[in-house]
Amino acid sequence: MRQFSNPPSPSSKWLLKSCFFALLSSVAVTQASAHGVHASNDAVPIPVIQSVLYKSGNDVPGKMTESLADLPSLGANFSQFELDNGMQVIVIPDHRAPVATHMVWYKVGSADEKPGETGIAHFLEHLMFKGTKEHPDGEFSRIIESVGGQENAFTSYDFTAYYQRVAKQHLPTMMAMEADRMANLVLREDQVNPERQVVQEERVSRTDSVPSSLLGEAVSASLYRNHPYGKPVIGWAHEIEKLDRETALNFYNTYYTPNNAILIVAGDVNAEEIKKLAKETYGKVKRRAEPGPRIRPIEPPQRTARTLTLRHERVTQPQMSRSYVVPSYTSATGKESYALDLLGYILGSGTNSRLYQTLVVKDKIATSAGAGYSSNGLDDTTFYIYGSPAAGKTLVDVDTAIGAQIQRLIDDGVSEEELKRAKRSILTQSYYSQDNQVTLANIVGRTLTTGGTLDDIRDWPQKLSELSIKDVQDVAAKYLKENRSVTGYLRAPKAAKPVTKHDKMPPNDTHPLPKSKPQSSAKKES
Repeated sequence: MRQFSNPPSPSSKWLLKSCFFALLSSVAVTQASAHGVHASNDAVPIPVIQSVLYKSGNDVPGKMTESLADLPSLGANFSQFELDNGMQVIVIPDHRAPVATHMVWYKVGSADEKPGETGIAHFLEHLMFKGTKEHPDGEFSRIIESVGGQENAFTSYDFTAYYQRVAKQHLPTMMAMEADRMANLVLREDQVNPERQVVQEERVSRTDSVPSSLLGEAVSASLYRNHPYGKPVIGWAHEIEKLDRETALNFYNTYYTPNNAILIVAGDVNAEEIKKLAKETYGKVKRRAEPGPRIRPIEPPQRTARTLTLRHERVTQPQMSRSYVVPSYTSATGKESYALDLLGYILGSGTNSRLYQTLVVKDKIATSAGAGYSSNGLDDTTFYIYGSPAAGKTLVDVDTAIGAQIQRLIDDGVSEEELKRAKRSILTQSYYSQDNQVTLANIVGRTLTTGGTLDDIRDWPQKLSELSIKDVQDVAAKYLKENRSVTGYLRAPKAAKPVTKHDKMPPNDTHPLPKSKPQSSAKKES
């Protein structure tokens, strides 16, 4: 049904670039309709902020300045307030078009599930579209469709979010309906059981039938032996089949309460009008529970490298990935999270990265190679590296070459030009994000539901720009150690060995097997 977002799952990470700026440029979400729920990707915003990080005056027009001082602001016009019931509200004005993006984020995800109930957060996301007494049987979706709006929902380890984008005049209706869904969800057995089957089929199509997803799931489980990030967001198959109406309603009543939710409205709005609307809708929803702090098991130190291999008949191109547990922006201290962002970009983001230029372009060892940092997470997240061998090369060749590039970076650091290029690219993407209200709302939602603040967003460009070569080199040396890694190999099945006449067993009547010799009795000691 959806793409399971960030932070730590290594599934399909061979194809991802998920350092912080990747979040800023595109977000994959789940679009719901009256006919069910299916995957949909928001379009990557077209960059229109042509002048960011450029200077006029004596600079050559269009040339990026050498200095990163006087950076443009990020999120300077955001505002926030809190309703009496504890619901947090963020307003992001964007008056270029009479359109509004309305999102409700719940501070609960798959990492908050009870043992034995994996998949309940995602399952409830499905069930939230079933209706209330006032808007039964998918009426919510039909109303949105009738006004030409869009809606989505998505579940991750740390959050679950619901989203509508409509013409501004329909925003009061969206807020009223979403508030109703927060307080008055109705679930019947005839709705729950078929939807569970939909989730089971989704798991089959997106995980069980996809070799890279199966291996990614296994790598994640090995990387997080104690922390719930090791469980798949969609859930284990044998536990999904046991999810029921009572479990879903218990989860809903525990976590879908206004004091555990964040309302984000972006678009042609201002803080005063949203405050009035929020009080009239969400302000009437009573606190049903006190979820309390999200305290999770701590992952023990990893002292041994772990390796997993999956052979599958659907594999046509071998692949390898290596994952490390590293601090997220929330769990890190000092500059480490910012340095990990830069490390991911320099080492493996795009065709100008070290891994791609060395393994693919220069040495022709691999057809693809890259790395990334999954920055968002309430707890420690992952740094990952991946590659696929070129014709005539092996996974061992790719693995060895990647290891050599990591060691080179640890020993020699990075160049000033690499550091500047990485900063400019990441920062420029962050400013481009301000051209898309959906992307901005996602940045805010993901930050706040994983322990960050609006000040963290505002301060991020400046803090990133201040990093040094040593900062990047230090996090590489500290975290990219073999004993802290889990490596996954995806291979095709072994070719069956041809049976020759020498391999065939002779008939028993021609060459009977020798009889075993009788065993002598043990001597008794006197």
